[in-house]
Amino acid sequence: MLSPLTLDDGTSYLLLLNPTGGVLGGDRLRTEIDLGERAAVCLSTPSATRIYRTGGRTSLPTDKPASDHTGQRTNESTIGPSSEIHTVLRLATGATLEYLPDHVIPHAGSNLRQTLRIEMQQGSRGIFLDAFAAGRVAQNEHWRFRQFDSRTEVTLRGKLIYLSRTNIAGAAQPATSHSPLVTRHSPPSSLGCMSTYSYCASLLIVVDSFPDWRPVLASLRAELEAVPGIIGGASLLAEAGCSARYLASSAIALQEATRRLWAAARREVLHLPSFDPRKY
Repeated sequence: MLSPLTLDDGTSYLLLLNPTGGVLGGDRLRTEIDLGERAAVCLSTPSATRIYRTGGRTSLPTDKPASDHTGQRTNESTIGPSSEIHTVLRLATGATLEYLPDHVIPHAGSNLRQTLRIEMQQGSRGIFLDAFAAGRVAQNEHWRFRQFDSRTEVTLRGKLIYLSRTNIAGAAQPATSHSPLVTRHSPPSSLGCMSTYSYCASLLIVVDSFPDWRPVLASLRAELEAVPGIIGGASLLAEAGCSARYLASSAIALQEATRRLWAAARREVLHLPSFDPRKY
């Protein structure tokens, strides 16, 4: 974690660092962050989180048994351990947290399990971002990971108010030209899941006892319509919040949409001006 900066509005702005170049197969990263009463914090990351290929043979179970080096027929393939990222955020009474990490990039052959649990107490407020790419898009790599499993849950005063699960089986890329991959799963692009879009993001806003969410929702929808290269929508939660979910055709479009939605959320919910986050 870098030294915090104190903004003019009193918010402490911090960057969370992973000292390695990315997350490897078998890595288990767990982060727990506790905000005290009436604390105001904005957390981000310096750059995207890269999930590297897991170890083991690059193959998956197939309908037809394969032969091992002894000639024995087997239905099992050797898949290395998954990468795991688990984050717990706890907001005490009256605390405010803006949690906006950069997106996750799952490399070919990677296998990610990710959880985000947010526990909010009375009078707390939060803006939370969750975003991922289809792969290393700049290298024309889409949906070549093994598995992308991400879960987000939010509790307010002990009650579950939000639960989101994304579980995508990709078409993992073979490690070498001598070990072809056969998979029964089609990439999400062929199923119409994300069509030609390569990035997916959700911005979640939760505030205890907020008086009227209609202006917030209108602002989010207006920002989504204003950014080229994205498609998305915004809706109310059953209680205490709203969310915007959007697809982007490029990282630039993703960043611009996120910047504008975050600024709208700060203005409408926290009654604070936007600011340009330092990433170094």
